[in-house]
Amino acid sequence: MPSGFQQIGSEDGEPPQQRVTGTLVLAVFSAVLGSLQFGYNIGVINAPQKVIEQSYNETWLGRQGPEGPSSIPPGTLTTLWALSVAIFSVGGMISSFLIGIISQWLGRKRAMLVNNVLAVLGGSLMGLANAAASYEMLILGRFLIGAYSGLTSGLVPMYVGEIAPTHLRGALGTLNQLAIVIGILIAQVLGLESLLGTASLWPLLLGLTVLPALLQLVLLPFCPESPRYLYIIQNLEGPARKSLKRLTGWADVSGVLAELKDEKRKLERERPLSLLQLLGSRTHRQPLIIAVVLQLSQQLSGINAVFYYSTSIFETAGVGQPAYATIGAGVVNTVFTLVSERVPAMSYVSIVAIFGFVAFFEIGPGPIPWFIVAELFSQGPRPAAMAVAGFSNWTSNFIIGMGFQYVAEAMGPYVFLLFAVLLLGFFIFTFLRVPETRGRTFDQISAAFHRTPSLLEQEVKPSTELEYLGPDEND
Repeated sequence: MPSGFQQIGSEDGEPPQQRVTGTLVLAVFSAVLGSLQFGYNIGVINAPQKVIEQSYNETWLGRQGPEGPSSIPPGTLTTLWALSVAIFSVGGMISSFLIGIISQWLGRKRAMLVNNVLAVLGGSLMGLANAAASYEMLILGRFLIGAYSGLTSGLVPMYVGEIAPTHLRGALGTLNQLAIVIGILIAQVLGLESLLGTASLWPLLLGLTVLPALLQLVLLPFCPESPRYLYIIQNLEGPARKSLKRLTGWADVSGVLAELKDEKRKLERERPLSLLQLLGSRTHRQPLIIAVVLQLSQQLSGINAVFYYSTSIFETAGVGQPAYATIGAGVVNTVFTLVSERVPAMSYVSIVAIFGFVAFFEIGPGPIPWFIVAELFSQGPRPAAMAVAGFSNWTSNFIIGMGFQYVAEAMGPYVFLLFAVLLLGFFIFTFLRVPETRGRTFDQISAAFHRTPSLLEQEVKPSTELEYLGPDEND
């Protein structure tokens, strides 16, 4: 059975799998630099919370005039800090709706290039906020970097999914999540008081996000555009052929191009869908529900409550060095992505529990939702589906960022029981409704939803999502 990016006609009669070429590595690495920035800006706001809040106090004091020194009321400070955290998600919510339009208009690669303008602007505003004594600049910068991350969260999985060979699509897809968690970990380490998490250096900590943006601006021009975009969307056979040759390293890519031609012929009967057309389509309702629920499962698991507020969580648990415990959570996060009345001892139990929570998150709801959307939809509805899924993710991200502190104050140490109940529901849905996609082409996956009985109705899954994070053993 032919699959994407394979060359036909090996000596043993089996089509050889595409080897990993230098161009493919460069393209994937350059793309996931955007995900690294995304993760960095999730984690960067956590460690320096106290010194930034102190800067807020000093800024407000400077504006109060001769009435004497006073501090921001605790309730006001909580709201201001929650807004600084959650405005990141507001930017992501807004820009996620533009993924489909921008990716079709500019193309996948050029859209990622242009998107870096937001990263540079946002990082510059955050880096200069303290010098200007302006918390408004910090909040605006967080909004812009959130808008950048919202586009990145859709563009990167879309680009990587379209350039990756079928047998490596799952493994390469997890690199998006791996880059995110590495970005979180880098932010947590740099945020230590011994490094950049100080009253004078925290603006540099926030402004460093411009560095991977500049690196991506340098590298992306050397990467090929998605051949699927070039041929199926733009109808440019020559550039698509050239892109395929660079990605595969083969002189003859006629077999791969034949697959794209077949996919294009089928898509001519299924024109690209707008956002409203997708929402009203019965044919795509089932995969759209799956995509949205998986995005909700990622955020409503409470994972970003850990990475936005873990310093406060560990302090509440009585951990002596909350910053280092936070870094420990980041290490566990990264390692498992690669695999995918107070009692004093309870502080250690809290650390172990949070580490375990992060570890199991990275086995399932962490990496899967970002790239499964690209797998569940064919080329026509894919950009609109990425927009809907991204908006769902960012909306729930905003709810967590803005509301967690208030829920934690109301529920105290039992706050994560709420997430446990939600996760149980998501587990049941995933087991019963989410299909296996390993080793199947985009066309095969999409067609499976159109058959009767459907794939979801006939499949009983003894496996877990982790099984398709790597290549099939028989490949």
